[in-house]
Amino acid sequence: MTNKAPVSASQYPGKYIQGQGQINYVQDYAAKLGNNAFIVYAPSSKERVENIIVKKFKKANLNCKAEKFNRESSKKEIDRLVEICKENKCNLVIGIGGGKCLDTAKAVSYYMEIPVISIPTTAATDAPCSALSVIYTETGEMESYLPLRKNPDVIIIDSAIVTEAPVRLLVAGMGDALATKFEARANLRSHSICLSGSTPSITAMALASLCYDTLLSDGKKAKISVENKVVTNSVERIIEANTLLSGVGFESGGIAASHAVHDGLTVLEETHHYYHGEKVSFGVITQLVLENADNDEIKEVIAFCKDVGLPTTLADLGITEVTKEKLMMVAEAACAEGSTVHNMPFEVTPESLYGAMIVADKLGGSY
Repeated sequence: MTNKAPVSASQYPGKYIQGQGQINYVQDYAAKLGNNAFIVYAPSSKERVENIIVKKFKKANLNCKAEKFNRESSKKEIDRLVEICKENKCNLVIGIGGGKCLDTAKAVSYYMEIPVISIPTTAATDAPCSALSVIYTETGEMESYLPLRKNPDVIIIDSAIVTEAPVRLLVAGMGDALATKFEARANLRSHSICLSGSTPSITAMALASLCYDTLLSDGKKAKISVENKVVTNSVERIIEANTLLSGVGFESGGIAASHAVHDGLTVLEETHHYYHGEKVSFGVITQLVLENADNDEIKEVIAFCKDVGLPTTLADLGITEVTKEKLMMVAEAACAEGSTVHNMPFEVTPESLYGAMIVADKLGGSY
């Protein structure tokens, strides 16, 4: 009998905790998973790790080894951290930092076959919740996806810490989350198989729509709140949309052209200092052009991006000299074998994607 994809499947993190001051309780969740933690931290989190987490672990009679993440979630960096984890006989991984740091921590957990706790310090991506690590080269080009056995065991988000981060990071997370609805819709139409192992579930579609609606209703208010370093209901809602709704939505709803365009854009050096979600937001506009989506829908997306400060043109991503040669490099990388662009409900070629990027760029600059 031929195996078929399940009628419906969804996957989720083991536990999701969000609220002000939650970093003070990491040891309580860790104690249920292991007694010797390997903490992978972003350089910006050094003080929090030393002054809060390590001290609270000692008070709770838990061991830990902290190691700084070297900024790129590359195979070399993952291998380096795995060796340190082995040497210290750790039985739990804790990642604290941004998306690349958390993806690296999850990869270490995967190779060590031990639990992992994700502690994002920004709401810039949905990486904290996913059973996936994005692997980059040491120079910052997207290389591959590493599917993991399961989602993180625990996600802990201290909304006060997220609010302290630069507002641009929260906005970048909105760009990543913006793709969730449109990519899930494309996967539903093409009957593509998602990370959950099935075509998009109704749960995923509902969460993807809620994610988009939350962005439209709370995005601008949340941005203003973070600019003024205050935690409001809108901030809490956007953190959840960027992280949990987008995370579950993309895993059980799938990704498509929006993220493929992001992956393609990483081949251009001028885009390397732009965040993941900033490149994804331009990918969303490109995907809508590919689909020949309704004009009102495209206008709504572009208006939202402009309202919160997300890129809508190639120039917004540092590509000031737009040439066919450059964009064909992006298009060919985005259309490589195994790319998520092939989850679209029609054939996408480098030529058609190049044309869509040109039109998206002009539309993004005209509305």
